[in-house]
Amino acid sequence: MAGTVRLEPVDEQNLEPLLSVASAEAEPGDVMPPVEAPAGWSCARREAFREFHRASFGGLDGPTGTCMYAILAGGEVVGMIRMARRDEPGTVETGMWLGRSARGQGIGAAALRELLNEAAAAGMRLVVAQTTADNHGAISVLEKCGAKLRESGGGVYAEICLDSTLPAM
Repeated sequence: MAGTVRLEPVDEQNLEPLLSVASAEAEPGDVMPPVEAPAGWSCARREAFREFHRASFGGLDGPTGTCMYAILAGGEVVGMIRMARRDEPGTVETGMWLGRSARGQGIGAAALRELLNEAAAAGMRLVVAQTTADNHGAISVLEKCGAKLRESGGGVYAEICLDSTLPAM
């Protein structure tokens, strides 16, 4: 693994490094909601990326109910992981992306373990996620972190109960 993995709340200090990794090593549709903008990493799409992340600066208690974290490996920003409040009390949904060069090194599982600790510290009892059946990297990370997986209609739904002991590092 590329050094120690830690999470830092996304803020103005790490937003541009995060955008640099996203634009160099990921597709816009993998790292942000769709926007009306020219294809690729156009100026409009880059600004939408910034605004999407700035909207969550308030964290779980802010207007979006979402806390986004930059994933750092060896001190470098390599991706993002988030937790967002769900309607069910004590439940957050997570999602993450990593730049291509950071994949397959155990960084995703380490980042999810850190997020599970953050969720537990925030009083959450359940972390849920959803991905596609062909996203083998995401499924592997979820399994390594003890998720119960359920497939339905091409989607994979995961639940990680925080009442049980968190998986060891």
